[in-house]
Amino acid sequence: MTTVGEFMTTRLVTMDGNDTLTAAAQEMRDSAIGDVVVCDGDNVVGIVTDRDITVRGVAEGRSPDTTRLNEITSKDVITVSQYDDAVAAADLMRTYAVRRLPVIEDGRLVGLVSMGDLAVEREPQSVLADISADEPNN
Repeated sequence: MTTVGEFMTTRLVTMDGNDTLTAAAQEMRDSAIGDVVVCDGDNVVGIVTDRDITVRGVAEGRSPDTTRLNEITSKDVITVSQYDDAVAAADLMRTYAVRRLPVIEDGRLVGLVSMGDLAVEREPQSVLADISADEPNN
């Protein structure tokens, strides 16, 4: 059995729900990532992606300079443990139609597993795995 902890991402960027969309977009750009984990203290309250900023923020006419992350973050966060089976994590993603799962241990964020991480681990010959394993081009 392959566990989530064997391939989860541990290079995480967290932000407060009161941070603006602009601040999150700049952080994503500077860190060459496509998402930030939104926290309230030590509690994970959501994930905001570059797509969320575009679709739930800018396309809805919200100002990126004044709109807060907690205004566009989905509130129901599905999490996994680093000891959970990778297949179970993939099933959760499918069931809840999410592409990323925060990895929590003892109430603390320790990682993030994405659909791309699962593809690299479970289906290394797939197109998604090939794209996910490549260096960012931005």
